Amino acid sequence: MSRHWVKQAISEIEADFQRSADTHLIRVCLPQFPGIYLYLKDESTHPTGSLKHRLARSLFLYGLSNGWIQKDTTIIESSSGSTAVSEAYFARLLGLPFVAVMPSCTAKRKVEQIEFYGGRCHFVDHAAQIYQASEQLAKELNGHYMDQFTYAERATDWRGNNNIADSIFRQMEREPTPTPNYIVMSAGTGGTSATLGRYIRYQGYDTELVVVDPENSVFYDYYHSGDKTQTGHCGSRIEGIGRPRVEPSFIPKVIDEMIRVPDAASIATIQWLETILGRKTGASTGTNVWGALQLAKRMRDRGETGSIVTLLCDSGERYLDTYYNADWVKTNIGDVTQYREMLDNL
Repeated sequence: MSRHWVKQAISEIEADFQRSADTHLIRVCLPQFPGIYLYLKDESTHPTGSLKHRLARSLFLYGLSNGWIQKDTTIIESSSGSTAVSEAYFARLLGLPFVAVMPSCTAKRKVEQIEFYGGRCHFVDHAAQIYQASEQLAKELNGHYMDQFTYAERATDWRGNNNIADSIFRQMEREPTPTPNYIVMSAGTGGTSATLGRYIRYQGYDTELVVVDPENSVFYDYYHSGDKTQTGHCGSRIEGIGRPRVEPSFIPKVIDEMIRVPDAASIATIQWLETILGRKTGASTGTNVWGALQLAKRMRDRGETGSIVTLLCDSGERYLDTYYNADWVKTNIGDVTQYREMLDNL
């Protein structure tokens, strides 16, 4: 009976995938950088509105195939929001209970979306508390802790099978510079950067993978020091990326370069990007685009031409109370003026 249910559950997820179109690749017009093309892979168009839809699908298929998820299994996940939204969607698809463990400061809109999909939220005071709380809940409820931070890098088939890397390179085939000089990605679990880096090497591309990291995250320091025991004293202010500990899914050896991005620069970038795209994006997209623009300036200074691809991770509509609230930004991030001036004078 349980084997039959698992087979049906996998079939249900695959059918959902078949109903979903690929996400768009947007070319951004930047006349300040002649011969340099910037592209945004728009992951906000997934059914649950973010890049994490891909991860949630993979984690469910991984858990089902490993026999960890059965009929009536309660799913528990530690998340800063977007992964939990997407996992709540798939849990509802399969008729499974879902509990998201997240910091109390998570955007209100994400909490509402988790509850919309039938999930419930368990809040902790500090980002570093989500791991232990999730493990404890899984024991108490006899459920399955998905643990995206451990399994993100292995749940996705990095060699192809329409993963995000495969999609990017296919969509770039008819562009002026089909093979990007750089792909820029921020790290939350590290799973997407692992997929991108492995795929680039497996396919033999000359593209360099550059990972951008916000303040209060240990990934950048770990990349340079190799000290896996590093921990941060507070959580990242850029939701969805940056971690207070080195996550198991973060694979530094597939990364060519890392750039630390000030949080104020990330917020200034989403303000600037709205004037370019005519729409709001999440703050992690600001981190990505800020890093991409630094590389574009480097290329321009060297007289190089080519292309850069980065990700539009989710919509800014989720953050109207935070990153798009001037009072919140002033209190929690600080003055972004200097970075906005830098962007206006690229």
